Amino acid sequence: MTRILVVDDEPQILRALRINLRARRYDVEVADTGAGALKVAASHPPDLVVLDLGLPDMDGVEVIRGLRGWTSVPIIVLSGRAGSEDKVEALDAGADDYITKPFGVEELLARIRAVTRRLSPATETGATLRVGRNTVDLADRTVTRDDGTEIKLTPIQWSVLEKLLRHPGKLVSQRQLLHEVWGPEYENESNYLRQYLAQLRRKLEDDPARPRHLITEPGMGYRYRP
Repeated sequence: MTRILVVDDEPQILRALRINLRARRYDVEVADTGAGALKVAASHPPDLVVLDLGLPDMDGVEVIRGLRGWTSVPIIVLSGRAGSEDKVEALDAGADDYITKPFGVEELLARIRAVTRRLSPATETGATLRVGRNTVDLADRTVTRDDGTEIKLTPIQWSVLEKLLRHPGKLVSQRQLLHEVWGPEYENESNYLRQYLAQLRRKLEDDPARPRHLITEPGMGYRYRP
């Protein structure tokens, strides 16, 4: 059973999420402070954390950094802070996704399902994944259409694609992609990503104008949706 740690200082939200998640057969732990969250996570390591940023004793970003010091557990931020700077800061600190309050429970559940796919062996070296009518082999670094045609990607196109495919469902920030593909001096060159994602969609998506798999999250980053 997947164990989820929910961290929020609003009793109504804690109660609602505990009820809804347990109804869907998740094992739920709760905490209403940052210190409490870190203590619970250390004593009973969760499989996923749902975290509010506005905690009474410390900023939620500090909780993310504290967790990332020893675990790669998926973290979904659930916050009333809607500014892009807050979202980018949380994602760069190590969060996997970000949902703005008020939120729908069904949306949260969908994000949980997407993020927990990282826990499956689908992203191990040697895995194959699907993008539209194409099979991507991460070990052989090949992309093949269903009709057997091989799709050629440039080294940078492949690097961008691989970063997304190795984290299915995860929101990968623009800054992280730019840093890992081009280097730290290019962290503000978001136009690079727009160009390369457009190229990848033309090669891989059935309808590049309405992508189903290589998704843009405006102001935040990109995600691969299986």
